[in-house]
Amino acid sequence: MSRTRTALLAALALVAGASGTALAVVPGDVGIAAVPCTVDYKVQNQWDTGFTTAVTITNNSAAKSSWSLKWSYAGNQKVSNFWNSKISQSGTAVTANNESYNGSLATGASVSFGFQGTYSGTNAVPTTFTLDGVTCNVDGGGPTDPGPTDPGTPGTGTRVDNPYAGAKVYVNPEWSANAAAEPGGSRIANQPTGVWLDRVAAINGAGGKMGLRAHLDEALKQKGSGELAVQLVIYDLPGRDCAALASNGEFGPTDIDKYKTQYIDPIAAILADSKYASLRIVTTVELDSLPNLVTNVSPRNTATPNCDTMKSNGNYIKGVGYALNKLGDVPNVYNYVDAGHHGWLGWDDNFSATVQTIKQAATAEGATVNDVHGFITNTANYSALKEPYYTINDSVNGKSVRESKWVDWNRYVDELSYAQAFRQEAVSQGFPSGVGMLIDTSRNGWGGSARPTGPGAKTDVNTYVDGGRLDRRLNTGNWCNQSGAGLGERPQASPAAGIDAYVWIKPPGESDGASSAVPNDEGKGFDRMCDPTYTGNPRNNNNMSGALPNAPLSGHWFSAQFQELMKNAYPAL
Repeated sequence: MSRTRTALLAALALVAGASGTALAVVPGDVGIAAVPCTVDYKVQNQWDTGFTTAVTITNNSAAKSSWSLKWSYAGNQKVSNFWNSKISQSGTAVTANNESYNGSLATGASVSFGFQGTYSGTNAVPTTFTLDGVTCNVDGGGPTDPGPTDPGTPGTGTRVDNPYAGAKVYVNPEWSANAAAEPGGSRIANQPTGVWLDRVAAINGAGGKMGLRAHLDEALKQKGSGELAVQLVIYDLPGRDCAALASNGEFGPTDIDKYKTQYIDPIAAILADSKYASLRIVTTVELDSLPNLVTNVSPRNTATPNCDTMKSNGNYIKGVGYALNKLGDVPNVYNYVDAGHHGWLGWDDNFSATVQTIKQAATAEGATVNDVHGFITNTANYSALKEPYYTINDSVNGKSVRESKWVDWNRYVDELSYAQAFRQEAVSQGFPSGVGMLIDTSRNGWGGSARPTGPGAKTDVNTYVDGGRLDRRLNTGNWCNQSGAGLGERPQASPAAGIDAYVWIKPPGESDGASSAVPNDEGKGFDRMCDPTYTGNPRNNNNMSGALPNAPLSGHWFSAQFQELMKNAYPAL
């Protein structure tokens, strides 16, 4: 941007703040490229504690079939009601999404909406607006809240705030074929799912399966002239998944150099190929790794020797840091780091400590917090998205629901509240304010005949919680091929405040682990949590495992599970 234009915009912002109007365009600025979008934010009426505002968006870019406008307040303004858009607010951050009748926005077209809000003190007009992640009222848009740049990172203005906004998402043809081959599977075979790079051989393709380049080439075909996001799972750390034998990997605890040179470097080289520069590549980085360093190490009663080893040698921290650094150098890659789930990390002694551990990794091996675009929760897990029939603030006969056996003093009862709180904690600990959250909803629908239709009886706190909870597991620590589970919310962008997308990173129908020992060349062991006869351990409060019988190795197709997920889907198929 030219110095002249920068000065003009700054001056106009000052005038707007005084007048209650955010001026959108600099007239007569000859020789400057058109801005991708303009936003006219007008405070129409204002009184001691409230105000009404009219907002007009003009789209100067490619035509849109839906839109999402974001801004943040400098003060304590709160939106109270709205019209011609769906508005949500988290802290100072506000998101306005189109209604069903005004999502179409042609090139050069405008759309208007309004809202009423409250405030105290001053009612400053927002200075920055983003439309589908692109900054309005400035030349060419660009990334929001970029923060400091990594030394040696190529300069780029291509990243958007939310890679899912305004984009299709890649449908893995291999998973789609498996789904379509199942009775009734064609109903969901066109859904986007994650591509798991869970060993070195997966990069080039093994056992007749597509490799990374083959997936990216197919993604280019699916992309067409629009935007498309590709979801990759980065999952091959040394001593991988130290607390769950079913998903152990090929590298030993000390193989950090092999992880870097044989796994991360080849992936980064492929992703950096200019052929794929038009794709939005979403990487979910090393699931179940860093949280294990918080909950499953000494002196916890849930500690395992393998996790103690990985904490002491530092190779989880080094590996994740290296991956974030190398992958974050690719301009069109969006790194999302695993944040467990509420039933794992929602307790006071786990929650903040997990963010601290992730930050330690995000500042190791040349990485910075700006290499983290966001976080993902509930991956390959079953925690309910929302519990509608009880909240963490409820009590029965003077006892808080936190005292129930199910909640067990957790601070959260579902994934949405946990994910939104995790985002806030991450920002408070120094991650960029623009970080977003993903929630894996592939298997947390909990529908079917066992789904409660209202609160439990208030006989006592356990009856109340157990009668009304959607999550029908025996314990939130149960994670393997859960009986009674169903497909959850379908993948969608910007579904709630602070949430970039609901995603299906774990492909439904792919096993979590074998229910008995199976010889294999994939480094995968036998975990008793996948055995339906197992009576449990401290990590699930010594409950039965709740696992389905006759399951194959993790990642292998499990027809019985797929049928169960479809039968219990919520929303129903």
